[in-house]
Amino acid sequence: MDNRSGEMAVFVRVVEDGSFSAAAKTLDLSPSAVSKLVTRLEERLGAVLLLRSTRELTLTTEGEDFYESSRRILEDLEEAEQSVGTGSLEPSGLLRVNTSIPFGTHQLVPLLREFRERYPKVQVDLSLTDQVVDLTRERVDVAVRVGKLADANFKARVLGQSRYAVVASPAYLQGHGTPQRPEDLAHHACIGFNFKRSVSQWPFRMDGQVKELPVRASVFTNNGQTMLDLVLHGMGVARLGRFHVDGFLRSGQVVELLAEYNPGDVEELHAVFPVKRHMSRRVRAFIDFLAERVSPQLLTAAEPLAASGSARTGTMEAHAVLPPAGP
Repeated sequence: MDNRSGEMAVFVRVVEDGSFSAAAKTLDLSPSAVSKLVTRLEERLGAVLLLRSTRELTLTTEGEDFYESSRRILEDLEEAEQSVGTGSLEPSGLLRVNTSIPFGTHQLVPLLREFRERYPKVQVDLSLTDQVVDLTRERVDVAVRVGKLADANFKARVLGQSRYAVVASPAYLQGHGTPQRPEDLAHHACIGFNFKRSVSQWPFRMDGQVKELPVRASVFTNNGQTMLDLVLHGMGVARLGRFHVDGFLRSGQVVELLAEYNPGDVEELHAVFPVKRHMSRRVRAFIDFLAERVSPQLLTAAEPLAASGSARTGTMEAHAVLPPAGP
């Protein structure tokens, strides 16, 4: 009997669990049985898929290609079986979502109940982190990312734009005064990020041109949500995305500073997903849902640039990348 899909499933589990013994526990098999299955698979394919050592398993180039193909095939099989079993083309199955802590907390989590009510057969596995994540290794189906897409293994759909704002709490300003010019920040407690890709310069429009002003932070953190919490507790001044702080600006819990010097720079937010020949219904449904419910909020976060029409046009053009979900 041809059991290629079973061999694929064992191989994928070994890769994702990181060892034969860990995969054996998941599959309720012995480590030797798992090892023999992978060896038999390699012999049949005529290629080495895994390099074994006493410490770790490493995928070869052929192994990486076969892993990605196997994952896709197994996901397609799962979706096909679910469609037949339920007699429906309704999106179903496990959806792995990864996003930053600020976006997840303030934009996505409040909408998840609506998504689940619309698609009750989809299970959502949500991870929030501001650290760089290997989306392939973590088996992420959809990620929301700020900035340009750098991984050729993934595609992106633009959800919208968000400009930045320099903010502080009324309590902090009452105790330390309000900066009137960007140079005044040298005398204020600023909050910065502690990861390598962060920058210690904030842009301001001064004397008719945009200048990068060095900012010396007195407190550092590794994620935007903690940075916002520090601002709310009166710890200092921070530069955050408007999509993150708009609600707090409207409520008066934070105040935008130096607005007349704001250069109006924006970053695009993308829904990122793996390059696949066939996109599952649950992934397509989720991306369409983000475009429907999140993109209008990001238009507000892009103001005042939205007044020129640039943010609105860019978002609508991006929506054309993927057609609406269908049977």
